[in-house]
Amino acid sequence: MHTSAHTDTFTRDHLPPPARWPELPRDLPELRGPARLNCAAELLDGTIDRFGPDRPAFLTGDGDVWSYGTLRRRVDRLAHVLTSGLGVVPGERVLLRGPTTPWLAACWLAVLKAGAVAVTVLAQHRPHELAAMCAIARVRFALCDHRVLDDLVRAAVPGLRVTSYGGAGPDDLTRRGSQLSDPYRAVDTSADDVALIAFTSGTTGRPKGCMHFHRDVLAIADTFSRHILRPTPEDVFAGSPPLGFTFGLGGLVVFPMRAGACSLLLEQSGPKALLPALAEHRVSVLFTAPTAYRAMLGELDAYDISALRRCVSAGENLSAATWHAWHSRTGLRIINGIGATELLHIFISASDGDIRPGTTGRAVPGWQARVVDEAGLPVPDGQPGLLAVRGPVGCRYLADERQSEYVRGGWNFTGDTYVRDADGYFSYVARADDLIISAGFNIPGPEVEDVLLRHPDVLETAVVGRPDPDRGQAVVAYVVLAPGVSGGEETAAALRRFVRAELVPYKCPREFVFVTGLPRTATGKLQRFRLRPGAPDMME
Repeated sequence: MHTSAHTDTFTRDHLPPPARWPELPRDLPELRGPARLNCAAELLDGTIDRFGPDRPAFLTGDGDVWSYGTLRRRVDRLAHVLTSGLGVVPGERVLLRGPTTPWLAACWLAVLKAGAVAVTVLAQHRPHELAAMCAIARVRFALCDHRVLDDLVRAAVPGLRVTSYGGAGPDDLTRRGSQLSDPYRAVDTSADDVALIAFTSGTTGRPKGCMHFHRDVLAIADTFSRHILRPTPEDVFAGSPPLGFTFGLGGLVVFPMRAGACSLLLEQSGPKALLPALAEHRVSVLFTAPTAYRAMLGELDAYDISALRRCVSAGENLSAATWHAWHSRTGLRIINGIGATELLHIFISASDGDIRPGTTGRAVPGWQARVVDEAGLPVPDGQPGLLAVRGPVGCRYLADERQSEYVRGGWNFTGDTYVRDADGYFSYVARADDLIISAGFNIPGPEVEDVLLRHPDVLETAVVGRPDPDRGQAVVAYVVLAPGVSGGEETAAALRRFVRAELVPYKCPREFVFVTGLPRTATGKLQRFRLRPGAPDMME
């Protein structure tokens, strides 16, 4: 490692031991960057050096346009406020929370330019989820959209200093920086300084902080985006994933900025909002999940999406039927892909004539992938096994013993079962754990179970995924009620309200099944697999 610029050394001190890191091959010349690198300066100042300040960087649904020059002025002001006004030092963790807007993206760039570490979360995260993430990352500063302050305040994080943005008050972050005009010189961070902590729940519901370096942020642009997506400076990006997900952060901020392109940042980005926005703003590159592509099929005739040339799908498996239906209606070939928060973005994919519908694709240039058995040994082509990946970005959990589960023998084990064919194409089979993937969201069943078990009417529960034609999987809760409590829609509605008050709404079960008992082993271990469709002795 090179000399760190961090004066707050918490993240560096809590990296896994190097022996537990995956191998990080950097076979492509573009991945062998300089030892000193600030990714925000490269994405912003470096792009302006190449393309000038006048190109549009961000658009909003209501027609606001931020040029790259405007974006830099605002980012530099925010960075001055962070360092001179709030006292943030290099290496300090700063939580970022808000809907997808140019101001949220500007805050992210300012935190990184100031040498601090961005902790990205969702605007929908509930107070106890926010409290857990702040505790793990030792967060003392937060930048939060003024419209979603309440849950962050209710999280009651000890010592947390919250600064709102986007409001009208004199202490609002955007107003505090409005009088500052001096350029901000980016902190001279090492390429191996931590830039980002992205949280993933995994299968247990206990958040895992995934630490990524400044070099990693550029690596995802210089592999998947450069070699598979291949954007141009004239492209307009848009999509549904929020910036709190690395899928959205890469697709809506990192990739377009690396290419000198423009991104439409939508606060409302469901399928019904996407289509009119694609037409109005002449969007050419779209990032969303298979669920949204399926949902938009029936509405395509009402909108002119002729500017669209690239469609990217990730977050859940893209079926061949959905691919062919979209291609038949639009003539566009969806770029399928699999990524992981631990690896920041997509590492298996294919585009154009290399696409084979029904497969995820091949290892992205710069990445290596194989299918292995439980011992980590490669299995023959055509035989299912565990997906193992390595490349320029790897899993480095923040002080978490689960590092040794995800990284084995120098490879990252994603938790997916795959099959590889003789041509190197990978096809998804299933998750190898209890993670439910619904409409592109990762939902750990045990986390939902923990919440339900806190309800006084619930004696036992098991939460599993069930195939769903629109969402990929639907969350189903099997519930054993306490004595004297009757099942029915009224009870289901009460449990649904209880879960939605505790967790991000997308984790709430779509169906409750009331049963008299749950399948267990002789030692009492819950057998969730017996509740999944097609399993033997599935309970009614």
